[in-house]
Amino acid sequence: AFGVANSISIADFVVISVVGGMLSSVVVLLVVVLVTATCVRFDLDLDNVHTPLVTAAGDMVTLPGLFVATYLVGIAWFTPAVATVCTVAGLVALVLSLRARLPILRQIARESVPVLALAGAIDVIAGITVEKRIESFLLYPALLVLVPPFLEDSGALGGILSSRVATKLHLGTVDLSRSPWRAVVEDVLLVSVYAIPVFFLLGVSADIVSALFDLRSPGGLQMIGVSMLAGAFATAAAVLVGYYGAVATYRLGLDPDNHGIPIVTSSLDFLGAVSLILAIVILGLS
Repeated sequence: AFGVANSISIADFVVISVVGGMLSSVVVLLVVVLVTATCVRFDLDLDNVHTPLVTAAGDMVTLPGLFVATYLVGIAWFTPAVATVCTVAGLVALVLSLRARLPILRQIARESVPVLALAGAIDVIAGITVEKRIESFLLYPALLVLVPPFLEDSGALGGILSSRVATKLHLGTVDLSRSPWRAVVEDVLLVSVYAIPVFFLLGVSADIVSALFDLRSPGGLQMIGVSMLAGAFATAAAVLVGYYGAVATYRLGLDPDNHGIPIVTSSLDFLGAVSLILAIVILGLS
């Protein structure tokens, strides 16, 4: 629809998406349960620990999962058959979830499906944004190494803020009618302080990985500069999206567990991609 060259069929996309997603989801599910149990056992703050670890795990296993799934594409009759099975299984799972006897399961399905569809659409736009500027990344492949962890960290920062603000709203420690920003200034400062070492180390690590795999880099200082400058833009976006996302779900009476994180992380995938491209252009690396 966006005129991307050398695209593949819908059946191929379905196979890659569903199979790759299922492979990664199994791993992420185990990570979610393990992290949650660990946080409860050692009395750790879920808002600070859970979101960054789970999003990092998701990004770490999703790309390999999608890569493995590509081996099922382009096989005569096999690929259409797998696509059909995936489509039917998805529709059956959706219907069973929406008609389940367990009230909580029905609620999760009804609230999550629309927001995940919206989040998916935003993420597709984020992918298109990077694809349209792919020449900048191909000039220095090291910048391409920077993309997945940069988007993950941006989403994690927004998720941390969103989770903390949502918790305060539901505990009643934030009054939206009286200077609400003043009540969350510590949370904003916390996320901002987090961002400085995160994006600095991200630039350093991306440059080291690129050197190990002999990928062309604009240089260590330039990599750090791109990461830090783009990180500043992304952190500002994370604060706004994280705060107003939490406020919106609270005002609408929605469960922040079903709405907050998907909207925040998908929005920051798009805004993070824009921030990264903007930093590359400002530093003259395009």
